[in-house]
Amino acid sequence: EVAVTDVDEANTASAAEQLGERAWALPLDVTDSEAVRAAADQVVERSGSLDVWVNNAGILVTGLAHQQDVDVYRRLVEVNYLGTVNGTLTAIERMRASGRGRIINLVSLAGLAAATGIVGYSASKHAAIAFSLGMAADLKRDGLGGIQISCVCPDGVWTPMINDRLDDPNDALSFSGVMLMPEQVAERVEGLLDKPRPVLAIPRWRGQFARFFDRYPRLSLLLTPALMRDALRRQRAFKKKVEAGKWPPPEYR
Repeated sequence: EVAVTDVDEANTASAAEQLGERAWALPLDVTDSEAVRAAADQVVERSGSLDVWVNNAGILVTGLAHQQDVDVYRRLVEVNYLGTVNGTLTAIERMRASGRGRIINLVSLAGLAAATGIVGYSASKHAAIAFSLGMAADLKRDGLGGIQISCVCPDGVWTPMINDRLDDPNDALSFSGVMLMPEQVAERVEGLLDKPRPVLAIPRWRGQFARFFDRYPRLSLLLTPALMRDALRRQRAFKKKVEAGKWPPPEYR
């Protein structure tokens, strides 16, 4: 069985219905640790166990970092980082008895390298991946290596979080690489259940690209103007593709 959670009750019910009779809706605010624990208890009570937990909640706020109020950063941390912490800790509590399980934390390529225009988002995702990898090491040390944590770092994903940002220059980097459909990411996540790995970048070459610039921050800063010009050009081209009806691909409509 699959429990589908979201802070939006209507969206939760709709998503569960699309998945079929073995899925059920469970409205949830991931920033509420007590609610997260209660949701996990409901899953165990209904299904008998908790074998897989996916932390996928996230919000995006764009803008120049020095022009944003600290409350923006706080909210991004609450959802993107602490939401991941709440889910991960709760899942581990329910998996300890069996000593096995899979925890999938959806991060982002922005969690692998600093990203202009989405600095608060990127920082919260850096925190999420550091927590996830550190937690995996601690589980290993404590004899709980059967509970495996994987971080998924996809390129831009065509979801409501970014599909209305075709004219937002601060989110141009989301359109600078390979735009993915949620189904494509889900397929790769499913593969992690059988063959878990600490970090999965989608596509792999974009992960290598991000890590290169993270490794050489001086070069990254030097090339930022050129990278943004290219990203804005790609964003404009992608907008034309959407307006021409060439996106999303026919098989995902």
